[in-house]
Amino acid sequence: MTISHILILFIGLIDIATSSNAYNDFFDEELMLKPLSSDHVYAYFQFTVIWETENRVETLQHSHLFPRGLGEIIGRHNVDELHVTLTEGLWNYQKWGYPFHDAGPGAEVIAWFNKDITNIEKEWKGLTNALAGLLCASLNFVDTSNSMSPEFTFRLTSVTDRPVNSSHLRYSSLPREIVCTENLTPFKKLLPCDSKRGLATLLNSAHIHNTNYHSIGIHFRSICRNVACTMTSLELRQTVSLIYDTIVDANQDWSIRKFFGMGLKGACPLATLSNIYVDISDNNTNHIYELTPLPSTKVVSLRGGQQNEIAVYDIRAHSSKGIFNIAAVHSAPKNNAIHYPSILYANRYIIGYGQERGSLVTKLYNNHWQALDIILLENIPWYLLVYLHSITITCNEQQVHPLAQRYLPGRERKSPYYLELILRLPPHSVTKITIDMDYLFLKWQEYPPDANHGFYMGPAIITALLPIARNYTALPFDGSTITSSFNASRDDYLVQLRTESLLISLPTPDFSMPYNVICLACTAVALAFGPLHNISTKRLVLKRIEKDWKGKLFSFFVGKLFGAKKKQD
Repeated sequence: MTISHILILFIGLIDIATSSNAYNDFFDEELMLKPLSSDHVYAYFQFTVIWETENRVETLQHSHLFPRGLGEIIGRHNVDELHVTLTEGLWNYQKWGYPFHDAGPGAEVIAWFNKDITNIEKEWKGLTNALAGLLCASLNFVDTSNSMSPEFTFRLTSVTDRPVNSSHLRYSSLPREIVCTENLTPFKKLLPCDSKRGLATLLNSAHIHNTNYHSIGIHFRSICRNVACTMTSLELRQTVSLIYDTIVDANQDWSIRKFFGMGLKGACPLATLSNIYVDISDNNTNHIYELTPLPSTKVVSLRGGQQNEIAVYDIRAHSSKGIFNIAAVHSAPKNNAIHYPSILYANRYIIGYGQERGSLVTKLYNNHWQALDIILLENIPWYLLVYLHSITITCNEQQVHPLAQRYLPGRERKSPYYLELILRLPPHSVTKITIDMDYLFLKWQEYPPDANHGFYMGPAIITALLPIARNYTALPFDGSTITSSFNASRDDYLVQLRTESLLISLPTPDFSMPYNVICLACTAVALAFGPLHNISTKRLVLKRIEKDWKGKLFSFFVGKLFGAKKKQD
């Protein structure tokens, strides 16, 4: 090899080493740890991939950091925006504030399809079936009987050049879906470093599924690449939300090793940003603790009238010496907690008795000194017959009229009941919404194996714009990472709340009666049929038994022996 060839090769290697990212994609991994006043710790993982390309089918088939399996599903079904969550537990808005991403119990899927798609139902069915295989979840049970297109609740956050109406939106929930390791494993395989390096190594199923609340989510959309928004990029956020209970420990010390069963070995080599944030705003007030090791830096965030102090840990800098662990060691017993209640929260329950009819009650609590406009979405299954004329909305024993109302009656086995209300909640008030309904008697094939357990009803969704950011942690619309929420004051703050999932007992036939009848009938037939059949088909015949030579010889000796004894007697 000549000297010129060596120089050319050396210059080429330098160009490769110093060149920018040829794939134009970036990966960030972040973890936020936030101690709560209720003796819980909120742990929020976010893995973000930003790909500077257009949302086209050809592009999504050749990716670098973006998971190809998910990209092919998005491209094949012409999805502009996608949100999938799998959640176990109920988020307590009154004590824990508002999460980064709200999710109801069970499984939820929200999808916006391309404006040029004509057969939305076909693409929706194909999308949910593909996601069911990708995440090992029961999303294949999503169909038109439990899907709807809300008009006000959801808004497209992706970049679009034309207005989109709700006809291209589909929303569905499966409140009975159980989240387990089978869902977490394929979720981690979508990450660039899998679960071998980086923050994903902390996602140990043994230490995640025993928390008070855990939720995994996949969020895809298109975002602006520059200020003028002349070019767009693809954004994929994979999130994990966990609530750990520290009250079981007498001194309430906590650490990464205690929560996740192991320390952090290092950052993902493909990550541009790899940080851990600890919210120490309540230190020296509700808690008095010391973080070890000391953080790389501290950030003071002022957002919507709320000030937070954040300790920032650079994983690469701290993990260079070995396994990295963050611990909070309390130096004094906990003081009386100072709890600032959330501005808006809700709960829901069923009243009535029997299995024929009942009433659905939803209560909305406004703790703010101003009136709040909210959107209430009710997704009522088709087997609960709802009567629109029975809706009553009261506040302080006074009738309240909705500002707007959308209602579509459900059809048996085809579509759910869709009810959407826009209400104005007075300051410091409790608004009660009641609606009567009847319980439908299903066909016997439509009952699950555990029919007496009951049927689940998905949560209601409350959407509002809060004037202040008290207990608010969500990212701004134009932000992609947790750092974008620091000092991100806006005129208002969008929040979505999910109520409880309800367990309803429908009229259920006595499925044990056929079993008892079958057992009794089979027993009677078995006992009666056999003897009757033998008597009617067989006859008794006397048969002379002839002895062989052994029997004759034995009888001869027996006769001689006993005959001699009789003569002597």
